[in-house]
Amino acid sequence: MADGKHLVEIAHSPDSDDAFMFYALAKGHVSSDIVDFKHILSDIQSLNVEARNGRYGMTAISYHAYPYVADKYILTSAGSSVGDGYGPIIISTNPMTPADLKGKTIAVPGLMTTAYLATRLFEPDFEAKVVDFDKIIETVESGEADAGVIIHEGQLTYGRSGLHNVKDLGVWWKEEHGLPLALGANCMLRSLPRDVQEESRRCLSESIQYALDHRAEALEYALQFGRGLESADADQFVGMYVNHHTTSMDPEVLASAQKMLDMGHAAGLIPNRVELEYV
Repeated sequence: MADGKHLVEIAHSPDSDDAFMFYALAKGHVSSDIVDFKHILSDIQSLNVEARNGRYGMTAISYHAYPYVADKYILTSAGSSVGDGYGPIIISTNPMTPADLKGKTIAVPGLMTTAYLATRLFEPDFEAKVVDFDKIIETVESGEADAGVIIHEGQLTYGRSGLHNVKDLGVWWKEEHGLPLALGANCMLRSLPRDVQEESRRCLSESIQYALDHRAEALEYALQFGRGLESADADQFVGMYVNHHTTSMDPEVLASAQKMLDMGHAAGLIPNRVELEYV
């Protein structure tokens, strides 16, 4: 506790969409009488791993990681990153059909990411090569992998490198199930007092809404985290992953995430089945 307030470490990735979401909290436009936040920046695969140890009070995770941390964390209704008819993209240097992926080596951004789980559900038979998400394009270009699954800004920029779209997993998921693809979530330690959980959720939800209401200033802040994105690309990228699905938990997002995790369990990719719960 600091100044009579609970200090909650809030961990998220250093990406333009997360920076946009947390802008109002980071800059003090949203505050609380009972909670102070300390921001921790780390890539999503590292956050998934840290969540298994219950490291942070509030953290971004991949939906795929939730079954592994559900004993320690509960989801928040605010903060989901959702691709509605778009999502991680499987790319290659030469044109390939989805059927060509069978038995190939595919670079993935971490075995706990939703991108990896979605790829396994799309094509179960491949060899995964784990690579930092920002090295996947060069890994494919160098021939170290036959294909790669790109997340974050690479979804907008891969074509400039002359790479080919083998399959957009968000398009596939929408075609197959008629649902948006639930990729990332925010969650809180179950051990936090209930009032701290509720207040943290309120602050996050208000921070997201503030950014949506003050888009230009929040985007200017988020551009610092865009890894070379031009402002138009950053605007598009943020719009893809911070939207009406992000401020509160839509029933279709919950249904989509539950379906994916159930399919992962049925396929033997996830050891235990969980019912999604959120504050």
